[in-house]
Amino acid sequence: MQPDSDAPIRRRSTYRPPSSTTPADERPAAPVTDPAPAPADVPTDLPLGTDPTRARHRAERRGNRRATSGLARQVGALTGIASMLGVCVLGAVGAVGGDATAATRAVAISADPTPGSAGDTITAAVRSGEITQAPAITSGLSSTQTPFTGGAQVSVEGEHLDAVAAVTVGGVPAVFTAVNPAYLVFDVPATASTAQGTSAAVEFLDAAGQPVGTRAPASSRPAATVDAEASVASFQTTPTQLALTYTSDPRIDAQVNYVLAYWQNYNSGQYLVISGNDCANFTSQSLLQRGWAMDGAWSYDFATGQASAAWTSSTAMRDWLLSRPDLATPLEDAQRDQVKVGDVAQFDWDNSGDRDHTTVVTRVEHTGSGTKVWVGGHTKDADFWDVDQALSGGGSVHYFSLR
Repeated sequence: MQPDSDAPIRRRSTYRPPSSTTPADERPAAPVTDPAPAPADVPTDLPLGTDPTRARHRAERRGNRRATSGLARQVGALTGIASMLGVCVLGAVGAVGGDATAATRAVAISADPTPGSAGDTITAAVRSGEITQAPAITSGLSSTQTPFTGGAQVSVEGEHLDAVAAVTVGGVPAVFTAVNPAYLVFDVPATASTAQGTSAAVEFLDAAGQPVGTRAPASSRPAATVDAEASVASFQTTPTQLALTYTSDPRIDAQVNYVLAYWQNYNSGQYLVISGNDCANFTSQSLLQRGWAMDGAWSYDFATGQASAAWTSSTAMRDWLLSRPDLATPLEDAQRDQVKVGDVAQFDWDNSGDRDHTTVVTRVEHTGSGTKVWVGGHTKDADFWDVDQALSGGGSVHYFSLR
């Protein structure tokens, strides 16, 4: 059967067929009770057969859009985005077997609705690994008390520590002895003996000179979650608050106490005494008290009283110490600020290049005008001899910083 020519053309799902196949001009008029007035914008010059009240196709501009709330649309859009992000994050977690690093793919959505602000966009909280690839400390210091004389090795654990560029202790640069992504080891620099009992901040710096923060280790951080902000927060760091306390060094205490005990009353019951030239011999005795071990070049025979040249001669001792960088580092007087108690100080009275006198540093003071050093020893029997006073008649002083 052919369709009624008066029937409207079907247009997608918005078409509503007439309630009867009876031609429109033959259908009885429906009773109207107090009808609402026609909208003012309904045209009166429509083509014949056009029903102005029928549903229109979406392409027709007028009378087809339903008013909606802008707020409702924004909420709906954000809800949909959040749902999709949740699926993405959960999928990432499953893909990496629950690894916490999956949270780095989380995306934070700003709640700020201000036009043009972050609230109009989905802001990636982690761009190019800028959070997870940054170095971070995840442990405390392996030791919080170290001798003021320096040389103690201290380590920390963390993430991406191979990106740490520098470490300072109390503002003084420290030397790395081992470093990889998971841990870092550094040598604590020496300081003045007066720093004993004080605390020094330990700071780690990245390549840009910015402080490296601390955060909880991965094992204790919460598992990845669809809460993007919580996931990102678990990777953020807090300012580093690590510090060392300087203490005395038992080895140096034993060495210096020996010098102060026998600088005037020689320990002739245990060691030979070299009349008029006992300075290197006495310094060697103190180094033995410090815990140093004798070797083929530096030795003393307690049974016979025989000693090697490096044990009794200042110049021979210098040459031996220069051959033992594991024990000593040479310093000139211009580097006096690096000298510490227990170091060896040698004098060249005529600046001929040899060494004429050997002593042990017994006191160091750092002042606004420079560093003051005092020494103790034999031949020039002294417990605290001012180095500047010793040089008042000429000559030069040279030091060995001992490990």
